[in-house]
Amino acid sequence: VGISITPLLTAFGIGGVSLGLALQNTLANLMSGINIITSKKVRPGDYIELRTGEAGYVRDVDLRCTVVEEITNNLLVIPNAQIISSSFRNYSLPDHSLLVPVEVGISYDSDLEKVEKITREVMQEIAQLLPPNLGDYQPLILYRKFDYYSILLTVYLKVVEEEFFQHLTIKHEFIKLLHRRYQQEGIKIPYPIFFPYPPTNPPS
Repeated sequence: VGISITPLLTAFGIGGVSLGLALQNTLANLMSGINIITSKKVRPGDYIELRTGEAGYVRDVDLRCTVVEEITNNLLVIPNAQIISSSFRNYSLPDHSLLVPVEVGISYDSDLEKVEKITREVMQEIAQLLPPNLGDYQPLILYRKFDYYSILLTVYLKVVEEEFFQHLTIKHEFIKLLHRRYQQEGIKIPYPIFFPYPPTNPPS
């Protein structure tokens, strides 16, 4: 009909590119939301921690964003694309059990067999006192290394919890009880010893 369609096609092309760029983040969040919901790697009630530092309980997951409740009771809205594009840790998967390491330093004068025996007794006592308990988990104690002023050992507490921060209570009670038993048994937890450098009186 004598009408040039080249300007019209150009306008549609530019408009399509502009629309695609404008919707890029929205589409990315939408596809990420579908991925999160179908994979079930992030579920309401889970405690997650992103590599960028955001952490809390998942309260809602929709197609655009994931709502996380921080320990301060604030709600954090995270775009789904940010979760998918970054590594994250889900403390509620595959189950609600955690292996909590507690590092202890003891004096070089200590009887290591006695230290291990007393520490195991304390772990068993904690298992009896605190819900959730340690279940059927066998206490694990490993001497790690000879440090400058002490022998370092790591105690691994396995806890089964419904709330992520319950393990902090168990760790708190374990440290108090272990410190008391060590004092009763004469097991010393030495203070750090700092030497001046360079020596104030170097040998001649």
